[in-house]
Amino acid sequence: MVFIPNPFIKRQKIKKMKEFMLFIRTQGDHLAGMDPAIVQDHVQKVSKYIEGLIKEGRLKSAQPLEMTEGVIVSGKKGAFKDGPFNETKEVIAGYFHLLANNLDDAISIAKNNPVFELADDSRIEVRPIRHIEGIN
Repeated sequence: MVFIPNPFIKRQKIKKMKEFMLFIRTQGDHLAGMDPAIVQDHVQKVSKYIEGLIKEGRLKSAQPLEMTEGVIVSGKKGAFKDGPFNETKEVIAGYFHLLANNLDDAISIAKNNPVFELADDSRIEVRPIRHIEGIN
């Protein structure tokens, strides 16, 4: 057992958990053009989802990503493609960096994400973080 500090809750004992990244993939900007009341409702659901992860001591970080700027760097010479990314079919709209007992636990957390209530074509990629001594 290890103690994981969390400013929102008192110290609690939890098993040593593994780190995972959840990449939220949507078709373009999934909030663009939606009724503002629907967007506000979605934001509140995501906030509640995040609060639950914080209270459980599972969330390390989470952020939406800008769709209007950025680049993709690729190849040996570092060629790049300019954004905006909301014009492409699938984009990474945001991420969650969290703690889970195992891959099945992380998948269960991902399945509860409110993004699935908003768009049927949304996907969440669940990836364990690989720890390499000397790098992280």
